[in-house]
Amino acid sequence: MAKVAVVTDSTAAIPTEVFAEYPLWEAPQVLIFGEESLEDRVDIQPSQFYERLETDPIHPTTSQVTPASFQKIFSKLLDDGYDILAVLVSPKLSGTIESAKQVKAMYPDAGIEIFNSESVAMGLGWQALMAARAAKDGATLAECKEVVEKARPLTGVVFAVDTLEYLHRGGRIGGGAKFLGTALNFKPILEIRDGAVESIERVRTRRKSLARVVRLIEERIDGRKPLHLATLHAKSEEDARWLLEVGCAHLHPEEKMYAEVSPAVGTHGGPGVVGLAFLAGM
Repeated sequence: MAKVAVVTDSTAAIPTEVFAEYPLWEAPQVLIFGEESLEDRVDIQPSQFYERLETDPIHPTTSQVTPASFQKIFSKLLDDGYDILAVLVSPKLSGTIESAKQVKAMYPDAGIEIFNSESVAMGLGWQALMAARAAKDGATLAECKEVVEKARPLTGVVFAVDTLEYLHRGGRIGGGAKFLGTALNFKPILEIRDGAVESIERVRTRRKSLARVVRLIEERIDGRKPLHLATLHAKSEEDARWLLEVGCAHLHPEEKMYAEVSPAVGTHGGPGVVGLAFLAGM
């Protein structure tokens, strides 16, 4: 029986120290500043990215994980005797899954499964992590896929933004577009729904919007246990730590994790994004 490797992409923003514990690999998204291409979380880290975002006159764009990156990872894992489960960002947010499918077609006899998480940030990360934990315990490829199939409808991401400018500019805003042009003192709250960014409501003031995120998460988990809770933030460490503390006090998760968003996600959300991602019920 082949051992299983789980491959995710850098939009999951799983804390780097976690990878050493599991058969878990990360494929980098691509960040583009003019003529310069950088691999997300490889060539540029979040702190470097936000410093550059504030000073560089060129606004960055992003591109999906390249087929070459997936081929490099897949070929090494196959040579090492692994089957592969790739748990990846929603295709409504990135073309990453298509890149992975191109490479899977190059190995028609290999054990490779490509899975659409319908999520991003630690909504994706929790799914990949649960599969990696199963793989570490000796689960087969089919069993690991069953884990993510079970986890996907139990995950969610709810977040507040300072401005919708970045989401609008990058074409990722979905139903959130209705909030464009609102007064600056209103803070939109959004979520990942069916793999896309969708609006929920708007709240006056930053702190009220973050408190509302906790209540919305509480509604969505609907008492399901166990609960796994993680932050997501873009250059908002203080707010993220406050939100995680309040979230833990209200929701009592069995597992908590402090995570940033990757530069690729930060390009579209912009500085000031803060939210929570959960997996509840497994």
